[in-house]
Amino acid sequence: MNYTFKWSVLWTGESGRWLLQGLLTTLELSALAWVLAVALGILAGALRTVRFTPLRWAATSYVEFFRNVPLLVWMFFWYFGVPPLLPRGIQDWLFNHGAEFWAGMLALGVYHGARISEVIRSGIQSIPRTQFEASVAMGLTTFQSYRLIILPVALRLIVPPATNESLNLLKNSSVALTISVAELTFQTRQIETYTARAIEALTAGTLIYLVLCLSIATIMAKVERRYAIPGLIARVGPAA
Repeated sequence: MNYTFKWSVLWTGESGRWLLQGLLTTLELSALAWVLAVALGILAGALRTVRFTPLRWAATSYVEFFRNVPLLVWMFFWYFGVPPLLPRGIQDWLFNHGAEFWAGMLALGVYHGARISEVIRSGIQSIPRTQFEASVAMGLTTFQSYRLIILPVALRLIVPPATNESLNLLKNSSVALTISVAELTFQTRQIETYTARAIEALTAGTLIYLVLCLSIATIMAKVERRYAIPGLIARVGPAA
C-alpha cells in the first residue's frame, strides 16, 4: 500500500475550523430538531390513544404521512418546495437568514416526530388501563390524567427506544448536506475536496459521530437506570 497518511491536514489551514464549525452546526441542528420531534411525538402519540375519533385520526394521518416518505424527500420539499409558496418578502428574509438550516431542521423534526410518536404510543399502551381509570375516578379530566399520570410514566418507560430515535436523528442530520447545510459531513467533504485526503477527512467525521453517539447513549443509559420503574421496566446493569 503506497498511500501515505497525513493526519496533520485535519488541523492545518482551515480544516480544524471547518471541523469545529461542522460539529457545532450538527449539534445545533440536531438539538432544535429533537425538541420539535419530541413535542410533535408526545402530542401525536398521546392523541393516538384517546377515544375521540377525529383527534385519533388526525394524529394517525400525521404519523403515516410523514414516516412513510424518505427523509431526503422532506429535505428537498422544505427547501425547494415550500419557499416558492411564501410571499416574496418572507422568501428573501429566509434566504438571508439560513433557509437551508431551517428547512433541514423542520424536515428532521417533523420526520422524527412521527417516529417518536409511535414510541410514545407504545409506552402509553403498555401502562395498565387501571391507572387511567383510577385517575378518572379521582376526579381528574382526561387531559389532567394524561398530563399528570399517564405521560410521566410513559416517558420513563420509553427511554431505550427514544434513545435509539435520538441517535438516528443525530446521524440523519448528515442528510442536510444535500441542501447545503454546513454540518459535519458537509465540512468533512469540503476538507476532502481541498486537501484530496478522503481517508483522513472521513475518518475524522466518523470518529466524531461515534463519540457523539456513544456519549448520548451512555448518558441515556444512566437516565434509564435512574428512572426505571420497578415492576414495569427492569434496571439495565448496575445502578449508577
